[in-house]
Amino acid sequence: MIYDFSKLTSSLDQLLLSVLPPFWVLLVEALLVLIAGLAAFAVLGMILVYMERKVCAFFQVRLGPNRVGKWGTLQLIADMLKLLTKELVTPRGVDVLLYNVAPFIIIMAAFLSFGALPFARGLHAIDFNIGVFYLMAVSSLAVLGILLGGWASNNKYTVIGAMRSGAQVVSYELSVGLTYITMVAFAGTMQLSGIVEAQADGWFLFKGHLPALIAFVVFLIASTAEANRGPFDLAEAESELIAGYHTEYSGLRFAFFYLAEYLNMFIGAAIAATLFLGGWMPLHIGSWEAFNAVMDFIPPIVWFFGKTFLLVWVTMWFKWTFPRLRIDQLLTLEWKYLMPVSFFNLLLMTVIILLGWHF
Repeated sequence: MIYDFSKLTSSLDQLLLSVLPPFWVLLVEALLVLIAGLAAFAVLGMILVYMERKVCAFFQVRLGPNRVGKWGTLQLIADMLKLLTKELVTPRGVDVLLYNVAPFIIIMAAFLSFGALPFARGLHAIDFNIGVFYLMAVSSLAVLGILLGGWASNNKYTVIGAMRSGAQVVSYELSVGLTYITMVAFAGTMQLSGIVEAQADGWFLFKGHLPALIAFVVFLIASTAEANRGPFDLAEAESELIAGYHTEYSGLRFAFFYLAEYLNMFIGAAIAATLFLGGWMPLHIGSWEAFNAVMDFIPPIVWFFGKTFLLVWVTMWFKWTFPRLRIDQLLTLEWKYLMPVSFFNLLLMTVIILLGWHF
């Protein structure tokens, strides 16, 4: 590979070790990762909100934000400043502790998932040998913030939204987990960097035949539902529940809920890109050496974000194309269709692996 960020990170580590004791080196590196992660959160949040508005406008045949700044780009800055300076209103009768803790739980769940994503070779906060299991564990924490926020707000609409979200996320986590297991079985490892490396000679979406394609489609649907995105946004259905579980939140606390939704959408798309589309791995085609060499010149981080934002666009396309499901339809889709299909697909993938019918 032409681009290898592990050399840069190793040299930085050696430089810090030459001037600081090991404990302080660990502390400084942790702070650098935290600052980089928070900066990435802020930038990605603004990009995704702007992208959502423009995609929505495209599907509704209108312009979207176009007044504040060139092409409406500064509208995001204006909205961010408004949220940061808005008064934090605490309604009467709320459980103050849980009401204030809930937004931090949901944003921390997104941050913990974000840290495990491999953006390029050597460019990830942490590379667990059980990375897929770690993602399954920390991503499931977000529902706790939703349930606590909805219940602690002392509002019937927030409670209904929280209950819907709890049922929805717990249900669709089963299909997400089964697709994880399917692709882990095919890759032979739970380490995310290892899964990407295994796709050097072909992305799993193409190498894994029909089971990989089925797992990809199921994952896109289930991860969209798990992130409470339309047409599965029953937990915050404005026509029924005002704003759902975060109705009683304002200012920075509301911004945490709002930002977490977009970041969870990005994380779901990034995981799909990693498991099925090679992550940061460039597109290689068999013995086309000249083509493969040209693809290698494109930086891996460009490949990663290109694939991820393509899947983000598909997720937004879902929301602005399909009507919102009823809660019974949403749960029927998971329990009667997606989960049985995922179980059968796992069995089919196992047979293909044992018989060696994959590329």
